[in-house]
Amino acid sequence: MSEFIEIIEWTDDSRDTLSYRFPDRDRAIKRGAQLIVRESQAAQFVYLGQYGDTFGPGKYSLVTDNIPVLNRMKGWKYGFQSPFKADVYFVTTRLFPANPWGTANPVMLRDADLGIVRVRAFGTYDFRVVDAKRFLREVAGTDDHFQLGEFSNAMRSRIVSVFSEALATSRIPVLDVASRYSELGQVLLPLINPALEGKYGLEMATFVVENVSVPPEVEQAIDKRSSIAAVQNLNDYVKYQIAQGVASGTAGPAGVGAELAVGMSVAQQMLAQPGGVAGSIPAPAAVTAAVPEILNPAQAAAILKVTETDVIASLEAGDLKGKRIGTEWRLTRAALDRFLQ
Repeated sequence: MSEFIEIIEWTDDSRDTLSYRFPDRDRAIKRGAQLIVRESQAAQFVYLGQYGDTFGPGKYSLVTDNIPVLNRMKGWKYGFQSPFKADVYFVTTRLFPANPWGTANPVMLRDADLGIVRVRAFGTYDFRVVDAKRFLREVAGTDDHFQLGEFSNAMRSRIVSVFSEALATSRIPVLDVASRYSELGQVLLPLINPALEGKYGLEMATFVVENVSVPPEVEQAIDKRSSIAAVQNLNDYVKYQIAQGVASGTAGPAGVGAELAVGMSVAQQMLAQPGGVAGSIPAPAAVTAAVPEILNPAQAAAILKVTETDVIASLEAGDLKGKRIGTEWRLTRAALDRFLQ
């Protein structure tokens, strides 16, 4: 009697086993043997490479009436009237939580805002086996003790592939993904599960996206675009830059006039372009309100956009009114305003 198997059962204390083949040690299963399947388990019979019935939790007496599929198999000629030989796989059907996933290489996606962009992503997922036959056939194979570590290695690329297809189908812009991590998983689950169940006999209970990132050069381009959009009034921006330079002591009297002139030139160029930055640019006379009361030829040259030699020549000719003190010329802001008029 010891040559026959009378009780078939498996108790799992490893917490990381997905499937386990019952060790028969070349013994046959006795007719009327007891099959015990515990909660969170499924038992799958395989005879001569063919899959028989799948048994859920419960206690079964293995007779012909209980296993009609095995009885109809080709070569099953004794109909359980004598001991028989078959492989029995126990599959764990409980939830396996917090399994990491991630893209080993960037995934190419077509985005409405950024065009074709390379994306990296990672997160976690919870899963369970819902179809023991398909899982054994497509994932575990004939492994007599298939564990979570082997599953993670085998499935990582497949999970990423399904995620990429689901993200592309959902048409969620990459720029919106960061603000929608919590809901992204729920949106992708209905797209991921049909593919996983149909291909591998698995179901995801939770799919968590923790991070989606783009290449550094794309991040820099996004930052630049945000910075430009933040400058709504170029006139105020130029004044702010000048004030910062004066406060830090990096802009002297000559630098103030030069920065004003550069600011006016940039503003005029941007306003001349189609769709330029909105904002009013004051006339040169109004801009000179920020110029010091007493100017030297260099400051006047920066405002007039001429050389310092031209300013000195105008002062000596009397066209531009000023005073000569020793070898240096000085002129007032009012004299410069009159000259411009």
